[in-house]
Formats: sequence, C-alpha cells, structure tokens
Amino acid sequence: MTTTRPGTRHRCLAVCAPGLEGLCAGELATLGVDIRRTLIGGVEFSASDRQLYSANLWCRTATRIVVRVARFRAASFGELERQVREVAFARWLPDATTPSVRVSTTSSHLYHSGAVTERLVALLASGPAPGPLVVVRIVHDRVTISVDSSGEPLHRRGWRRDPAKAPLRETLAAALVLASGWDGRAHLLDPFCGSGTIAIEAALIAAGRPPGEGRRFAFMDWPSFAPGTWASVAGSARGDRPDSPPEAGSKSGASDPTGQILASDRDDRAVAATIANAKRAGVLDRLSVRRATVSEVTAPPAGDGWIVTNPPYGKRLGGGDLRDLFARFGAVVEDRFPRWTVALLTADARVAAHSGLRLQELFRTENGGLPVRALIRPGPGHPGAAPAPG
Repeated sequence: MTTTRPGTRHRCLAVCAPGLEGLCAGELATLGVDIRRTLIGGVEFSASDRQLYSANLWCRTATRIVVRVARFRAASFGELERQVREVAFARWLPDATTPSVRVSTTSSHLYHSGAVTERLVALLASGPAPGPLVVVRIVHDRVTISVDSSGEPLHRRGWRRDPAKAPLRETLAAALVLASGWDGRAHLLDPFCGSGTIAIEAALIAAGRPPGEGRRFAFMDWPSFAPGTWASVAGSARGDRPDSPPEAGSKSGASDPTGQILASDRDDRAVAATIANAKRAGVLDRLSVRRATVSEVTAPPAGDGWIVTNPPYGKRLGGGDLRDLFARFGAVVEDRFPRWTVALLTADARVAAHSGLRLQELFRTENGGLPVRALIRPGPGHPGAAPAPG
C-alpha cells in the first residue's frame, strides 16, 4: 500500500473542466509545484503545505484540489477494510466528525458504490459533526483514496449572488481571459456581459488579487493544518510580503493596467447584476459598466485591446436569429475594433462563423453541461501574432 506520511510532500490532483488542463497546469507551475502529469479533467502534482495552500488560494481554473492519501489493491470488503485501517487518517480527519464519502467504481469486484460508501463511513466516522470530503476511486480493483483540501468548489468565489439567466462559471471565465493572451494592461471589453463574470475575473487578474481571497478552505480544519504557513501565504496575497506568486497571464506579476475594462449588456437586469457583483468582489472601481446593445458599443478613444465575451447560446434570442446577432457583432468588430483581439465562447462554431471573423480554436470544454468552444481572432497586439513585415 502507498500512503502519504507526515512530513512528506503532498501528492495532489487539481480537478478542472476537461479542456482546461493546460491552463491549470500553467497556473500551478507559477507556484513552483512539481507537475507530474495531466489527465482528462485534472493535473497531478506534488506540493509542500505552503504550495498546497497557495494552489487553493491562487488557482483560477481549478474546481477542486484533493490530496492522495492512499493507494492499494482490494478485491473484497475484507481487504478494503483492512487497508483503510492502516491509513493515518488522523492527519486529515478532525475528531468527532463524520466525513462525506464519494465513491466511484469501474471494472472492479467492489462494484457497488453504495456498499463501499457505507463501509468507509462506518470505519472513518468518529462523531456527529460534518467532516471533510473523502473521494474514493476504484478501477480494476485498484483503490485511490483522496481527501478534499478545498471545501466548497473553487469556482464559488463568494461575490456572485446576482447571476444572469445562464451564468458562466467563474473558472471558465478566467480560463477564457487567460487563454486569450490579455496581459492586464490593454483595454478589455465584454459586450455580452451578463452578470459580469468575465469582466470581474479580468479585473481580479489585473489587480493581482487571488480568486480565493477571503474564503475558507477545507484544509483549515485538518488536524495537520499549519496556521503560520497559511498566515504567510495569505499575507503574500495581500502584499504584506514581497514573494507573491507571479500572475498567470502576466510577465511580471500584478500590474497597474493603463487600459479600461468595459462591460455592457442590452438587459438592464444584467447591468445591475454586474454592478452588484463587481462591488462585492471589490473591483467596481476598475470597471466601466453600461447598458448597450452590441450595435451601440464603441472603442475607447486610444489604444487597441481585447474583446473577451460569452455571446448567447441557442438558436434564437428574443425573437431574433443568433446568426443575425453574430453577423451584427462581426460587422461592429470590423468597423470599430479592427485591430482588437477577439476571444469568445460558442456552442456552435457554424453560428459563430456568421460573424465573418477568422476565428481559430483555443480549447473545447463544457459550460453548464453544454459542449462549448473557445475561439480567437488574434489582433496585432496578441502575443502570438505574426510580426509586421519590414
């Protein structure tokens, strides 16, 4: 049996939406962790206590970070129970608690996930208080047990209480901003802002503020939690120390942007939600928010920038065809933003093609269970753009 022993580095898995693995790995690399490999929907890495705490605080694209605590073979309940009793769970599970156990099993003798859950809860429970999440995965009789270090999913930043009709998950909004190549200093516009998720995530990136600022994490309740290490990590995020991790997407860490972050929507309720969410996130002073249709948006008087947006999905919108909306959007871009980089999410690349923009694929993932693609038209200011001739 392989177990995590006190004093060793943590073997971790950062869970993310499929398609975001490369971005997630890039974020983790800035924290100095040892990336072991990427999987579909996750990144395996090893980390010290400090790096584990920092990963939860800083990673914008991960949904959850779990720590691998044991790996062993078990083809019967007797083997499972014997092996579990040998794991030093006292490091992870507080006294007088009952963990929440989540089990998945594939091609194994222990095929009944409910029965496995019952056995593990009985073995690990020490009291009535709710304990951490324990994740058990059994594949071909190989058992992997992990303990969640995050608590609430990391996309729940705590500031979004006024969602639009089809809210964009914060981790996906951050992924689109990071993948777009925006450096935090150029202008950024979202003309379909909804509840403001893209603009707010961009403002947090530009401010060099961690997405997990002010929230609680599951590792804080572990018996092995190191308060002094956490205080140092949190202090770095506030700028109390000079060793804050460099910001993903920025060459030199947090920046003081010279460009504007603009958010607009044709719906008054969306504009109100954006303002309320931005205020709770502490970035309202970094945003310019207004009601405007896509035909009414205009570029700032000087400088190029990025349009990063999540246009409506579906076949029709308010009685109009989405093909018409994309055609109008493309015409506005060509007329008023000809040199700007455009990055967008779409559930239908054929509909997006009606924009007339020469869009390339950035990544594929899901939003609310719906397959989506991130597409981009790099402008001259994009880091991947070809140099001008001559």
